[in-house]
Amino acid sequence: MSTKQLKNFIGGKQVAASSGEVSDVINPATGQVYAHAPVSNDQDVQAAYEVAQKAFEEWGQTTPSERQLALFRIADALEARAKEAAEVESENTGKPLSTLVDYEIMPSVDQIRFFAGAARNLEGRSAGEYLRDHTSMIRREPIGVIGQVTPWNYPLNMATWKFAPAIAAGNTIVLKPSDTTPASTLLLAEIAAEFLPAGVFNVVTGNRDTGRAMIENRIPQMVSITGSVRAGMEVAKSASADLKRVHLELGGKAPVIVFADADFAKTAAGIVAAGFFNAGQDCTAATRLLVQESAYDEFMPYLLAEVKASAKVGKPHEEDILFGPVNNANQLARVKGFIDRLPDHAKIEAGGSQIGSEGYFFEPTVLSGFKQTDEHIQEEIFGPVITVQKFSDDAQALKWANDVQYGLAASVWTTNHARAMRFAKHLDFGAVWINTHIPLVAEMPHGGFKHSGYGKDLSHYGFEDYTRIKHVMSYIGD
Repeated sequence: MSTKQLKNFIGGKQVAASSGEVSDVINPATGQVYAHAPVSNDQDVQAAYEVAQKAFEEWGQTTPSERQLALFRIADALEARAKEAAEVESENTGKPLSTLVDYEIMPSVDQIRFFAGAARNLEGRSAGEYLRDHTSMIRREPIGVIGQVTPWNYPLNMATWKFAPAIAAGNTIVLKPSDTTPASTLLLAEIAAEFLPAGVFNVVTGNRDTGRAMIENRIPQMVSITGSVRAGMEVAKSASADLKRVHLELGGKAPVIVFADADFAKTAAGIVAAGFFNAGQDCTAATRLLVQESAYDEFMPYLLAEVKASAKVGKPHEEDILFGPVNNANQLARVKGFIDRLPDHAKIEAGGSQIGSEGYFFEPTVLSGFKQTDEHIQEEIFGPVITVQKFSDDAQALKWANDVQYGLAASVWTTNHARAMRFAKHLDFGAVWINTHIPLVAEMPHGGFKHSGYGKDLSHYGFEDYTRIKHVMSYIGD
């Protein structure tokens, strides 16, 4: 089987990188190289931004209805090619083919359609005379050229979260996918190009240096990144030198608080699905359990039985599996490192080992016995690993839940409505689920606090992040 040769997508066509340098693209299910992608340099990034800047002259003047129609057509085209997109995504990530269309491709289609609608629903204060003899009005305008960087855990879906609101608002973009997962983003750009003027949606592939060039370039007026806290801090620092607007969706360490009055069977099923889906490689994954001490001994058998029954690992074409491999060799090493550094007071309840020698598969793992200060509690593992702690009362549960640098998502499992609402108020996280964990809808915002970043994806809040506000005042007196 020949190795695929991927190219950048700039100005509506495939373009080879000027550097001539390429990186290996590996199928995580096999550990084998199946493609090469360009390692774009400063010159390549500059060329893409110049094309996007030129395209903005036209696209920035389009009407909301024109942008809406383009996005609807993109959504329809992606839906028609959903199976193809899933196959490309699966080959690049190792994800189960059986669930990709329903769980990732079709939600992306829905999100594109949402932002198509948002394009025609711009909001602002009512025009009027807020000063005598003067009429004020608000213009909501596109920002210009946007630089965007996406991660490897949901390549196509995260690209959708970036491009759709930006383009709906009248901006043009240059997007860099992760160096390990460029394939589906390039396909998405090709699908979109049929309905967009050349240069509106551009993709450059590359490594960390490419990403740095994306942020430091003078052309983009805003940069948006989904990635690690480290990457986000670097982006914020770099962008500050040029006063660029910054949108950061970073890591998470979601607390999952289980009270004694919860339905243990339903809770265990929900947690296992939300903790191990995508091999736990989700910044909102249900991977940090806090279980009420009085219920711990009764709840744990439910959890472990559900892991055994439902958290099935397998290759992409296998049926009835929950997740596949972790994304890359470095991530596998990271997960194994956390297991190797398990403190003496902690315990492996299930799993804890790599599966086989082909690909990057790891057992669904449950760990217990931690102290609040342990790195396994404080740091994002980003793999199929769930930690469990005991808490004594509401106050301790809330304290421990908030006692991390992250503030992205949390959940509370209880039948006590008042308690659930109190926790929803006091949990320092951008999303709080009650008796569920991880569902997202296009209409509601996704974004966090503290080291999880700032700015929102999805929803009208996410759409508005890609606009700027201008006050226009006219004298109407004699």
